[in-house]
Amino acid sequence: MNQKDKHIFHVHGMHCNSCVLLIESKLGELEQVSTVKASLGTCCVEVEGNFAGQDKEAVAVVLSRVLTGHGYSLSLDEEKKTKGWADFKWAVPIALVFIVVFLVLQKMGLVNLIGAGEVTYATALIIGLIASVSTCMAVVGGLLLSMSATFAKEGDKVKPQLMFHLSRLVSFFVLGGVIGAIGAAFTLNVAATFILSLVIGLVMLILGLNLLDIFPQVKKWQPAMPKFIARRAHGVSQLNHTLTPLLVGAATFFLPCGFTQSMQLYTLTTGSFWQGGLTMLVYALGTLPVLGLISFSSFSISKSPKAGIFFKAAGLIVIMFALFNLINSLVVIGLLAPVFNF
Repeated sequence: MNQKDKHIFHVHGMHCNSCVLLIESKLGELEQVSTVKASLGTCCVEVEGNFAGQDKEAVAVVLSRVLTGHGYSLSLDEEKKTKGWADFKWAVPIALVFIVVFLVLQKMGLVNLIGAGEVTYATALIIGLIASVSTCMAVVGGLLLSMSATFAKEGDKVKPQLMFHLSRLVSFFVLGGVIGAIGAAFTLNVAATFILSLVIGLVMLILGLNLLDIFPQVKKWQPAMPKFIARRAHGVSQLNHTLTPLLVGAATFFLPCGFTQSMQLYTLTTGSFWQGGLTMLVYALGTLPVLGLISFSSFSISKSPKAGIFFKAAGLIVIMFALFNLINSLVVIGLLAPVFNF
């Protein structure tokens, strides 16, 4: 009987619960690994398996090979992260320009991103765009790349990609509609709507702070889909079948992305199949351009030298939406007069 070794490594590059799922999935696929458990709180991973007597450092090198392409590496030493304060010199002006343009367009009546207590389709689209380049979508990108590689070996590069994206859009509409219909069945009162709006605002605030990457403790507060659901959804990609792209596209609805979950919470408040479905569809459309690039290229914002500036600017914009939502939740229950009705 082969003796199993157990090692704990520091993980460099972890950001959110999606990273936990992706790391556990990729390491768990290795033949020599029997169990793997990652922790976002400690940014560590515990691995047990048969490593043929290799020392801990050699094992870290071997395991890192399957993670490097996804932006992670294992080490015996804790990651020393810099706050990247210099990035704010560009991130703050970029975010301010976005906010000013947003307010001008709102004043002109060309857009209506924010109303009292509701998230509009334009808001959902922008949140989708931000989510698509955030670390939250790491698992979706990882699934897409893994699936692409599998079908590319069989000489089929385009059809599986189109099936995946079409299935993702249809599934987000249908499942978003189901959540909206469930909200209608419960007939949410003012208090329930206030609580959900407050939760959505807080989730978005945590996501925005996480994107800034200057408050490590915020990672622990980020909500996540229960692991057993996320793992089942991720496991669909391991099926080797013609319909796999369709199943994988649908499964992304259940993966641990905080942005997706905040939109799912909002659809519950709509109390409408069509409004809930269209909200999730528009959100999915927002993620489509970047996921499309991932399908047919090696696109990755996180590998760009300007990634810090981008993520901090995106974080500030998400925080802005979060604050607007929190303020509007107070408007719903009458504690504040409408602030953003122009």
